[in-house]
Amino acid sequence: MKTELISIGDELLIGQVVNTNASWMAQQLNNVGLNVVQITVTSDDRENIITALTEAAKRADIILITGGLGPTNDDITKQTLCDYFNTKLIFNEIVFKNIQNIFNFRGFNVTEVNRRQAEVPENCMVIPNPNGTAPGMWFEKEGRIYVSMPGVPFEMKPMMSDYVIPKLTQRFSADAIVHKTILTQGIGESFLAEKIKSWEDALPSHIKLAYLPQPGIVRLRLTARGNNKRELQTEVNYHLHQLQLLIADLIYGYDEDSLEEIVGTLLKEKGQTLATAESCTGGYIAHRITSIAGSSAYFKGSVVAYANEIKEEILGVAHETLLQFGAVSEQTVTEMANHIKKQFHTDYAIATSGIAGPDGGTVEKPVGTIWIAIATPTKTIARQFHFGDERNRNIVRTAVTALNMLRKELAD
Repeated sequence: MKTELISIGDELLIGQVVNTNASWMAQQLNNVGLNVVQITVTSDDRENIITALTEAAKRADIILITGGLGPTNDDITKQTLCDYFNTKLIFNEIVFKNIQNIFNFRGFNVTEVNRRQAEVPENCMVIPNPNGTAPGMWFEKEGRIYVSMPGVPFEMKPMMSDYVIPKLTQRFSADAIVHKTILTQGIGESFLAEKIKSWEDALPSHIKLAYLPQPGIVRLRLTARGNNKRELQTEVNYHLHQLQLLIADLIYGYDEDSLEEIVGTLLKEKGQTLATAESCTGGYIAHRITSIAGSSAYFKGSVVAYANEIKEEILGVAHETLLQFGAVSEQTVTEMANHIKKQFHTDYAIATSGIAGPDGGTVEKPVGTIWIAIATPTKTIARQFHFGDERNRNIVRTAVTALNMLRKELAD
């Protein structure tokens, strides 16, 4: 069945609020085999909403709407739905009782404005909202299903999970669907595509491959559709194994894995510790590592040494090293990594230094020149990279590259 999502709200169109509702809803629908063919965002305007509904009806069998159900004058979705479905608002005692219970629990009296939230279109089926005052509404017209829900995520999500999706899956027999995401690092999208071209060409027509690049990482998502989920899973596993034979050295994880989590798991398993000495990444690697709960078991700390005098005074980089080779050099990051490892009494250390941009580059060391060093219990390795001229992307690429370099050392 084809599904369209309509998100209503001026705040979405001006960029004040990110439309996380639509991405979450699409993921949940996809998990049960309901195919989202379009996501539409429209303003809090009657004509625009009606146009969005009319156009969606040409494309989709199921139309899910969020937003515009609040108690204020700018929330016009209910009245607009009445116009679209040629009906009127009526007072619903069950909805009003829910509103009273919520207000009583909070110690407030129900206002006339909030009382109006108990008015719903006469021809809709009400969807309870235990987390808020605006009910959801289920409509059916000309073989299509329309569902309107609040735009507040903690109200919408339980409605979707507990009511809308179960009811939709009862009504429609959706395809079985299997997803598998392969996480790669160390190669660009076009080079990866060339490397796995023969494998991709051999995929059957019901298994699709999508390339999902982000700074420093390329995700490969396999999506298989069919009638039998178990058979699909077996097929996906087979093709995954064939891919692993081709690019095992580039794969660091699957699905929701993160490099910082993988590194943390390996360190805990080995009973070993880590510190970082960061220049161009400004503490971003330490931030990613400490975003994982329990990281204090293996991460001892970090020094952000942006200025050369800090590299000398705190990280023990020799003055002569900086004079002869510069801050962005193999020699400097090697000394940074070795000293932080010794100073913090850790088993491993990461050090970074580079020219993140947009300024500061030279002919010899253009913007995007990065050095990364990894100190291990037995050796120190350093590598140079050229990441481009966009500052924030360079910081992220440096971090994920450094973490993957460490992962490889820990996995050996």
